Amino acid sequence: MTARPSTAPVPGRKGLFDANRLFVAACVGIPALGLLLFFVQPVAIVFLRSITEPDGSYGLGNYHRILEGARFWRVTGQSLVMTLITTAISVGAGFVIALALYRGHFRGKWFVRGAILLPLLAPSLMQSLGLIFLLGRNGIVSRILGTEIEIYGLWGLVIANTLYALPQAVMIIGAALVLLDARVYEAADVMGARPFRQFRDLTLPAAKYGILSAIFVVFTITITDFGNAAVIGGNYTVLATEIYRQVVGRQNFNLGAVVGIMLLLPTVLAYFIERQASRKSRGQKAAGILPYVPKYSPLRDIPLAAFSFVVSGFVVLVMAVVVYASFVTLWPYDLSLSLKNYAIDIAGGYDSLWITIWISLWAAAVGTVFVFALGVGLRHAPAWIAQPLQVLAAMPAAVPGLVLGLAYIMAFNSLSNPFNFLYGTATLIIAVNFYHYHTQAFLTLQTGFRQFPETLEEAGASLGANLGRLSRDVVLPFMAPMLVSVLLFLFMRSMVTISAVVFLSTPSVSVASFQILRLEDSGRTSQAAAFSTALMGVVILALLLLTLLNRVIASHHRAG
Repeated sequence: MTARPSTAPVPGRKGLFDANRLFVAACVGIPALGLLLFFVQPVAIVFLRSITEPDGSYGLGNYHRILEGARFWRVTGQSLVMTLITTAISVGAGFVIALALYRGHFRGKWFVRGAILLPLLAPSLMQSLGLIFLLGRNGIVSRILGTEIEIYGLWGLVIANTLYALPQAVMIIGAALVLLDARVYEAADVMGARPFRQFRDLTLPAAKYGILSAIFVVFTITITDFGNAAVIGGNYTVLATEIYRQVVGRQNFNLGAVVGIMLLLPTVLAYFIERQASRKSRGQKAAGILPYVPKYSPLRDIPLAAFSFVVSGFVVLVMAVVVYASFVTLWPYDLSLSLKNYAIDIAGGYDSLWITIWISLWAAAVGTVFVFALGVGLRHAPAWIAQPLQVLAAMPAAVPGLVLGLAYIMAFNSLSNPFNFLYGTATLIIAVNFYHYHTQAFLTLQTGFRQFPETLEEAGASLGANLGRLSRDVVLPFMAPMLVSVLLFLFMRSMVTISAVVFLSTPSVSVASFQILRLEDSGRTSQAAAFSTALMGVVILALLLLTLLNRVIASHHRAG
């Protein structure tokens, strides 16, 4: 999970305040302080508010009031039904597509890979908008068939969340399938094992931890998603929208905290089970794996390719119809093309898009610096400091974005908090975006640190370089491609997230995804499509630029 602390000798005095010790203290201390202030404190306050009685005392009265009500159990049941159906479909389809990409032989894999990743480039509610334009009362399919399709509710949520979660399932299961050694299959061929038996006895057992990880990741992001539930959920209330109702609709923060804690419980459980599965999966990895190159087999490849192209085509169709609708003059009555919908007439116009770009740039830049500094510091920190911080740094993934956003309201919208001045500012949204995705960024860089050859650091240290210079001149260039990947990841997720920021958007500091929600909620669905298209365009442009930067860095490394 983490990089082994470096044993490279470091020059300098051995006193308490030598330059190397101060450098390590800064690298560890500043990110650790950020975790305490912007993660531990808010989550702790949510828990305290959940047990705060109306008279200010502490007790379990809020839990009693929530749990004795029939509404909570109905909403919880609906959330679990929707999440379990979505998880089953997403993981099942994800496994088939991952199998096609990594164990199949057919042309057009580039299309499947690109199409499956499209939902990651847009806010989750864009899938809901696409389904409304396709299958809604005035949707393309409804008008062709001459009947109204009821897309709002359970099945609309299931389809939208499946599209949203599918990329995660494909990537996680695909990462497990990549680890299967070709020599194992060659040995099976020599022994006369038929393809089905190879699949049953080799592929499935080796991929089981990837499948298990995918199940819990999909479960977590589905049960906590707010965007799709707000747009296409209709009267089908889930826990995410119930929290929003309690806090925004009824201003009942304590009961909202209770529902938040109840939502936190299954995600924490899912997170720790997924972590155990990931550790066991890593235990299966071995050096010198020979990549598997599949040979064409019609019986296997035609069904896999057909399924992958159908699903990928549907993903593209859902996203493309939103782009198309953004240029339609008046959906569905005047289908002539124009830029009318891009003239956003709601208060603020495109201000929220520019604000979101700046927020995302800051979240990505500061976040990348923080996780890099923390990674460098943990390599040289004593074990009694490094090990607890490694656990703490990996914990934010267990907290749903909606709960973290709720926690920020309760923590920073309080006059007793010395950091109250941050409430209502872009700084707080920058913080929630970074710490929402802190775990993924941290673990990605830890993977890079594990690959870092300690001999490079030892050679630099033997020449008299201190840790600061070693980190700048040796570690940083080696980690540059992974740092660019983390920068891109944090920027993309900050641009499109909604669950973590829905409580923190204000009239003066509104983010793009919340503006899309406002447009759709006010009946300006075509303008919401235009805003979604503009947002996705910015993310795609950033993806292209940073991918180009990564290639330049890679070519520079090869030339060096």
